[in-house]
Amino acid sequence: MPSLLLIVFFLQLSIHLINTVGAPVINEFLWSLYNRLPTSTSADAKNQIELQREVIRLKREMNATSSQDEFAKWAKIRRSHDKILAQYDEKTNNLKSFKSTFDRTVTAVRWVGTNGLRFFLQFWFSKRPLFWIPRGWVPRYVEWLLAFPRAPTGSVSIQMWGIACATIVQLVGAAVVAGLVLVREQQQGRQKVKMGAGARGGKGEGKKEL
Repeated sequence: MPSLLLIVFFLQLSIHLINTVGAPVINEFLWSLYNRLPTSTSADAKNQIELQREVIRLKREMNATSSQDEFAKWAKIRRSHDKILAQYDEKTNNLKSFKSTFDRTVTAVRWVGTNGLRFFLQFWFSKRPLFWIPRGWVPRYVEWLLAFPRAPTGSVSIQMWGIACATIVQLVGAAVVAGLVLVREQQQGRQKVKMGAGARGGKGEGKKEL
């Protein structure tokens, strides 16, 4: 079943990417994307930003006004500041409450679409061989292990294929990260060498002028 092989592989890849990036980062990205769409909270989010800017503006204006020399003006700004701040706090609390519900919903959907789907596939196709290995290639106990827990002996079960995919994805991911870190360190080393060479060249020109 090539299609099931690919489904399990990409499912393990998705789980690895989610765990690598982190659920909070994904939730924040989806929340930002959700507020950019014409949704029920997009207007509230924009209004919150406007109120925040207004609070900051009034705060600066109030600090720039003397409460002793210009008390009437300062008191007027203070009342406006407190009013806008109360509206901002109310809007922020409402958005935080909705965002908590949004995060729980996204987390539940993400779990159902990844780990939940993985558990379902492992249960539903536990007796079905994903592919067969040539007879006699491996010892009998290895054949039993590859077919664990309920697939026919001599085949590879969906559980073992999932473990193999997860292991390969983790190894390749670790190798990619190590390669990126190595390339970055090499680039930083080359920049330091160039900066050192430039500094030495500048000193040499200064000596010649003297």
